[in-house]
Amino acid sequence: MKNTKQNASGKGSRAARANKKPSSVASSNSKKSSSGSNHLSASLKSLLSDLEALYKDIHSHPELSMQETRTAGIAAKRLKAAGYEVTTGVGKTGVVGLLRNGDGPTVMLRADMDALPVKEETGLPYASTVTVKDSEGNTVPVMHACGHDMHVTWLVGATTLFAKERDTWHGTLIAVFQPAEETAQGAQAMIDDKLFTRFPKPDVVLGQHVMVGPAGAIGGRTGVITSAADSFQIRMFGRGAHGSMPQASIDPVVMAAATVLRLQTIVSREIAPNDAAVVTIGSLQAGTKENVIPDEAIIKLNVRTYDEGVRKRVLAAIKRIVNAEAEASGAPKPPEITALDRYSLVSNDAEATKRVADAFREHFSREHVVEVKPTSASEDFGSFGAEWGAPSVFWFVGGTDPNVYAKAKAAGRLQEIPTNHNPRFAPVIHPTLETGIETLLISAKAWLSTDESSR
Repeated sequence: MKNTKQNASGKGSRAARANKKPSSVASSNSKKSSSGSNHLSASLKSLLSDLEALYKDIHSHPELSMQETRTAGIAAKRLKAAGYEVTTGVGKTGVVGLLRNGDGPTVMLRADMDALPVKEETGLPYASTVTVKDSEGNTVPVMHACGHDMHVTWLVGATTLFAKERDTWHGTLIAVFQPAEETAQGAQAMIDDKLFTRFPKPDVVLGQHVMVGPAGAIGGRTGVITSAADSFQIRMFGRGAHGSMPQASIDPVVMAAATVLRLQTIVSREIAPNDAAVVTIGSLQAGTKENVIPDEAIIKLNVRTYDEGVRKRVLAAIKRIVNAEAEASGAPKPPEITALDRYSLVSNDAEATKRVADAFREHFSREHVVEVKPTSASEDFGSFGAEWGAPSVFWFVGGTDPNVYAKAKAAGRLQEIPTNHNPRFAPVIHPTLETGIETLLISAKAWLSTDESSR
């Protein structure tokens, strides 16, 4: 277990692997069957050293949601240098780059920029040591534990190449560097800041995410690809007392504990086996001293669903259970249930997904382009396409050392590979970097083509 964790986490040999140079221009699983794609991909070779340095720099300087001023500044500077029309401060820290290159379709590419309040434990030489004040004034460590540093670097690389190789495509490219994906604020903030009226409507919205999986592998599907998510804070009220006199109290600790246990029965007893839902209690806070029964307790929970009907049933059950447990305990007043954040389903358009998948299979080795099941992770990417009324496609790019992944799979220990949001999450730079840039190039080129018949 120790060796597996070290290999997967980035400690020891990970640093050496992460800094190893690629043996070819692009990931080794590329076919390069399209002449236009060939040209764009070949141009990537000259940018790799700079992009690797950029990735390490962004990784070393993570920023929390709605605080991404440094990262946004880097994105804006890179876009301006490449010749894009750049608008900053969209949705507070968002950046939009526009490159008009004659008549043709409009394609939007999106990358999210924010990091997480997590202390990094990868052992990498470019690991983050950053601490900042969060939105509540608490000092917290910060880490790119979800891979958004890779997303930013991918989009910088792709937009740079599109600008350098304008003779290989025509149309309009919109590059969106989005803030605050981790708090479900960013996409809506940009939309509320008149994104839809300030910029041309795209014919397609494209996005991607680095995940655990063999580096170089690409996974997608038609229809729902990420779950809906709802997060809540539940404040339960009791009556405090001395720990030696429990009869004088209405104990909110016991009340909250009973509630937590009862909430676990929602999925096992109220949701059909062929449906899916996740109910996670991430935080239970009550009291400050062992001999003091407090006045209140706070529960924070998260719900993941793939169907609106299931979602409504789960949320109704949570409300019913929380209120019933409070009443059963004789609580002096009903609990307060406060919504924290909300992510909608991300659902891929069938026709657009087929177009992207066909382009990937033409360019990459077919065994590296796979269909995946919906993931219980959540994203606000879907808001762009859904609210703009444009088809959207979202997919995953593997970021795990292929040898580490293969060994863990053979041993039945895939769950030991640090996932996104883990303090040891660290994608291998190569071929993850090349693959992510190429997927943006190839997917956008499926629309931005010089060949009239391909449209």
